[in-house]
Amino acid sequence: MKILYFAWMRGKTGIGEEDVTPPAEVTDVAGLVAWLKTRGPGFEDAFQNMEVVRAAVNQEFVELDAPVKAGDEVAFFPPVTGG
Repeated sequence: MKILYFAWMRGKTGIGEEDVTPPAEVTDVAGLVAWLKTRGPGFEDAFQNMEVVRAAVNQEFVELDAPVKAGDEVAFFPPVTGG
């Protein structure tokens, strides 16, 4: 599974993307986030407030209950503003 981190999430995790193999019990985005948060303080900080983090699975916006599986690309990003 490929994980992409954008904007300040990249800064907090220290990486822009990575390939991971979550445990078998990770079956949805919420479970993936819970597992990612256990990987260190930067990850815990990045996912501290999921109300401001958006997720996409295979380039489709999804809610936290969306399923994930091996081979998926999951992107996390905060809302951005600009003009």
